Amino acid sequence: MTAKQGAGACSGGAGRPRLPGATITGWGTALPDTVVTNADFEARLDTSDAWIAERTGIRERHFGGTTSGLAVEAARRALKVAGVEAEEIDLLVLSTTTPDKTVPATSSAVHAELGCRGAAFDLNAACAGFVYALVTAVSMFQAGFSKALVIGADTLSRITDMEDRSTAVLFADGAGALVLESTPDHELVLGHDLGLDGSLLPILYCDHGEYMKMEGKEVFRRAVRATVESAESVLSATGTTGDDIALFVPHQANKRIIDAVAQRLGLDESRSAIVLDHTGNTSSASIPLALSEAADAERLNDGDLVLMSGFGAGMTWATALLRWGR
Repeated sequence: MTAKQGAGACSGGAGRPRLPGATITGWGTALPDTVVTNADFEARLDTSDAWIAERTGIRERHFGGTTSGLAVEAARRALKVAGVEAEEIDLLVLSTTTPDKTVPATSSAVHAELGCRGAAFDLNAACAGFVYALVTAVSMFQAGFSKALVIGADTLSRITDMEDRSTAVLFADGAGALVLESTPDHELVLGHDLGLDGSLLPILYCDHGEYMKMEGKEVFRRAVRATVESAESVLSATGTTGDDIALFVPHQANKRIIDAVAQRLGLDESRSAIVLDHTGNTSSASIPLALSEAADAERLNDGDLVLMSGFGAGMTWATALLRWGR
């Protein structure tokens, strides 16, 4: 099953109802204090800084904290940028694969700590989860919600075997958050594509109480294919080409995957938001971490088209084409 077969683009251009109007008014990030470099792994595993950097693009990553704690920290920074008080938030969507507890949802702890009102829930679509969460939150503005916190937070170091050099050097911890506000005056999501091929579950998974298992070569091959097809379906449905994209914000899993996808979409490296060199693969947090860093660096202007695209265990994929603007 391909991305196009599994999902199909959902956008106004494809003849589907448009999503409600919305705008991104705030963004924020959180990374644990402990920095783990490639040299740290080189000292105890059969690997090297050069090997890791060449094959992944990662040079350091952050370990520590809890999913809820990182989510709260990123959310507070996003709220400050937006100039919004926590009690004004009436919807909180937390994308995570590493909840603090089995029950209740980790969003419960985040909701309480921040002092939000209204609804909150967790969403698990693995590394594609943040785009799922963003599209879900904007869709729920149709149901009467007005201000949403969309957070991607994961603590993957807890479910990674630090003696397995194929996974230990990849996965890390972090959080990123966006404040979304409902508005009739700005179409934020111009098109989106969400999909899943459950038959690919065995190539990347983690059982309860165990560590991540990954078939690296197969994940690489499938990830490039799924991300390209998902992105192409959105671009086609919205009458957009790679030349129109001001910023490409991919899931930060592997620099070679990012480069392969960008090349096939006709996007040069200068238009990609890359943070994995200092964050590693933070799953749900990776896209908001990259977007926030780009926004802080003033790489975005009103009206710019932003293409978010990613893939994850499941195998999930998700793309959203956004029009930046406050």
